[in-house]
Amino acid sequence: MIPAPFQIRVSEEVLLDLRERLSRTRWPDALSDAGWNYGTNLAYLRQLVAYWQENYDWRAWERLLNTFPQFSAQIAGTHLHFLHIKGKGKRPLPLLISHGWPGSFFEMYKIIGPLSEPERFGGDPADAFDVIVPSLPGYGFSGPTHERGVTVARIAKILATLMQELGYRRFATQGGDWGLYITGELARSAPARVIGMHLNMQPSRSVLSQQAINETESQWLEQRAQFIQDESGYSHQHATRPQTLAYGLNDSPVGLAAWIIEKFRSWSDCHGEIERAFTKDELLTNVMIYWVTQTINSSTRLYYETAHQGYEAYRERIEVPAGIAMFRDEIPSPPRSLAERLYTIQRWTEMPAGGHFAALEQPQALVEDIRAFFRPLRDAAK
Repeated sequence: MIPAPFQIRVSEEVLLDLRERLSRTRWPDALSDAGWNYGTNLAYLRQLVAYWQENYDWRAWERLLNTFPQFSAQIAGTHLHFLHIKGKGKRPLPLLISHGWPGSFFEMYKIIGPLSEPERFGGDPADAFDVIVPSLPGYGFSGPTHERGVTVARIAKILATLMQELGYRRFATQGGDWGLYITGELARSAPARVIGMHLNMQPSRSVLSQQAINETESQWLEQRAQFIQDESGYSHQHATRPQTLAYGLNDSPVGLAAWIIEKFRSWSDCHGEIERAFTKDELLTNVMIYWVTQTINSSTRLYYETAHQGYEAYRERIEVPAGIAMFRDEIPSPPRSLAERLYTIQRWTEMPAGGHFAALEQPQALVEDIRAFFRPLRDAAK
């Protein structure tokens, strides 16, 4: 593998086409009192699209993203885009951060600096990390995948190879959403290489979805059942018929935004007001990454592939040291008593605020927890 320097350069033709499509949107109707109960609110989406057309500046965000060192490489026949930021400190610890859906590498833009250059952000240079943030295969600038079998397990192997090729024999890992499963699979399949795993989400399948033995566990199972009933339609569609969905989402930028943004509102600590957690620019930049790369279809296929081949990482207890940051409004997550059946927990933090998109919502809290968890493990990376 020979990584090639990479810069984001979206053609003007793509941006002109986007503007035309936005201007020709055929809007659906909505009940006058629907709010967000039926899905993405029509009034809010119209407002956001008007901003997208008149005020949003992709080129400004493109320039910002290009301030991070980026690379691309072919690994095991799969194209991979990744950020690789060298830490500034005496002995930076390599940290692999994996994102999920409907996020992207962009989620991490607020935490990269504090993790890689802690002293510049008021921290201790001894806490510096070399930060590696891939776009998952099939996501963003890694581009669409073109074959079956791109599962969590395969992605974990690709990322393990990436870290080896970058010269990191041992490394730290962090993840939420799909990054949770990728991080778990790395720890399960290559425990000698992973010095520790920091998670801002927990799985709710396999060994965790077993009979409750106390009231706290029973309450969680009830919350999980309610979440499945109210919130998991998207996942079932992705895991069963993603191709059918792709025709609309790949053709309509408004349709794509509606599909993604509804989850940013539902899963964040925004109290129903999405812009309490994210700016319009942040929401649209994340949507743009899917739009300009045409990767909504391949991103959702990860659900299909993994559902049909299984969640390998969580069939057995993981012995690699684990740190878990429980953000208050995360998707319902198992209590510690259940988590301890799966993880070797060395740090457990109950966060007073934040939700599913922790790196965007509560970047300082996430950074501080990552630093604290890995501090006693750093000698293991020698």
